[in-house]
Amino acid sequence: MVFVVSDEVTTKHGGPCMVVTGFASGMVECRWYDGYGVQREAFREDELIPGGRSNGCEEA
Repeated sequence: MVFVVSDEVTTKHGGPCMVVTGFASGMVECRWYDGYGVQREAFREDELIPGGRSNGCEEA
């Protein structure tokens, strides 16, 4: 699947709703708010699925 900046995503195993913020070294960079601050992490594209509450995202 191809993601673009501003897409909402989550990992295949569940977790927070994240926003795609960029791409680097073959990884998808994501950010999310965990209730205390903004977190960021990079994931392989095959670890992610389109997000949104209707698709199982957990709210922080």
